[in-house]
Amino acid sequence: MKGLAWLLSAGLAAGAVEPPMPVWRDEDRKALENGDLVPGLALLTEEVPADEVGQNDVPAPAAGELDAPDSEAPEVAEHYLEAYFGTRPDTFLVDPQNLLGSKDARDRESFLKYHSGDSEVDLFLYLFDGHQQIPSEVREEEVVERFFSDGKPAVVAYYYLGAPEKSDIYISPALGESVSAAEQRRALVSSVEEAMEKPAALAQIEAFCVQLSIRIYWMERAAGLVKEAPATPLPRRAREAATAKAEDPALLQAKQWGQRYGVSGGIMAGALLVVAGGLSVARRQARHRFPVFDVPPRLGGSHAAGIGAVISFGSTAQSPSSQRSEVPNYLGL
Repeated sequence: MKGLAWLLSAGLAAGAVEPPMPVWRDEDRKALENGDLVPGLALLTEEVPADEVGQNDVPAPAAGELDAPDSEAPEVAEHYLEAYFGTRPDTFLVDPQNLLGSKDARDRESFLKYHSGDSEVDLFLYLFDGHQQIPSEVREEEVVERFFSDGKPAVVAYYYLGAPEKSDIYISPALGESVSAAEQRRALVSSVEEAMEKPAALAQIEAFCVQLSIRIYWMERAAGLVKEAPATPLPRRAREAATAKAEDPALLQAKQWGQRYGVSGGIMAGALLVVAGGLSVARRQARHRFPVFDVPPRLGGSHAAGIGAVISFGSTAQSPSSQRSEVPNYLGL
């Protein structure tokens, strides 16, 4: 058997054909000696030899393309500049490009109108696209000084739809002396942070306006525009109603009967009301005592049988069943 196994293994070994070993070409050997060829470099890189580049490969960039500067954000079109910066706006929302839909624009305008009616400082919102920028020849602070120096103080916000981090605010000269630059910066930062927490552009502009209107309230206080309302005298009917609330109901009823039925009617009504009030007070102060009944002893004893479910554990190392105390079943249940 051993001889047969040896013959089979020798036959298999003889029949197996080994692959031929690679042979160096003369040009490869010379390139290796000159240092132009690094063995195994093709396994570490994805470079394609020059003779294998096909016609469908992406062509190399032309000269100067890689050195071209990044394209800047487009400026607001020139034919919109007059609508933006030509005059003081008639509406609180300035959107000549109609970046908001009609319904969303009405909602923003309604909010800004409500703010104007409830605040001593107006809020104007200039709306731009998030990919736009205001031309360099337009000075935003000069626009505010030119159109918002007179009349009601205002805060002007330049808001970029979809990019609230680019937004900026300016205040009218009437507020410039009272509201510091640090306070303006805090108002802008807090409004932008509130807007950035929202995922959608419409929700961002809504959060921005709400937070900025809250910050404007503190600007009003800093400028002394918010004052405590003086106490105004109440009308006659309001005074009578307040006095009636303060008086005792019984005395008020007696006065009304006296005015209607004369002095005697008022005295009688007062007496009746006093008696009724005394009875009501006595009834409220009454104390009730419930009788205590004598209960006969159960089964002739002073207390119950004393049996029942009582569980107590004295050791945490033993099981509850081993600590249970067996109670005799006197009743035979």
